Amino acid sequence: MTSPSLLFICLGNICRSPLAEGALRQAARQQGLDLTIDSAGTGDWHVGHPPDPRAIAAARRNGVDISDLRARQVTADDFTRFDHILALDPQNLADLRRLAPAGTTARLALLLDHVPGRKGQGVADPYTGTAADFDTTWTDVTAAVPGVLRVLS
Repeated sequence: MTSPSLLFICLGNICRSPLAEGALRQAARQQGLDLTIDSAGTGDWHVGHPPDPRAIAAARRNGVDISDLRARQVTADDFTRFDHILALDPQNLADLRRLAPAGTTARLALLLDHVPGRKGQGVADPYTGTAADFDTTWTDVTAAVPGVLRVLS
């Protein structure tokens, strides 16, 4: 039996989705869960690059190291390789639905659908913001972790 798997998706895979990946990896490790967790972007601008330095710093302030992650673009294989694909905002969810090939088995949803009272909402993109915006993103993605873990276990 394979472990449950989840892919986080944002636009460039250097801010929101690596923060979500880091937060879920930390929680899974703390709870001794065997999960496959990854992140990607719908765009290809940052493929191969590490997360934004402000994202790395926000995660580090919360005891998580995401500096080894590298951006990649979502692929057609991801739609059958992962059980769940969680978009960080409605536009990326719409893009995923458009990109999903025939035979897609992954369940597509928004990350914040797993936070009571936040269904349908997106995590704000901190890319053009300040360090405080990255801390807000960290708060949003970590708020979703308990609900995501309930779905995966």
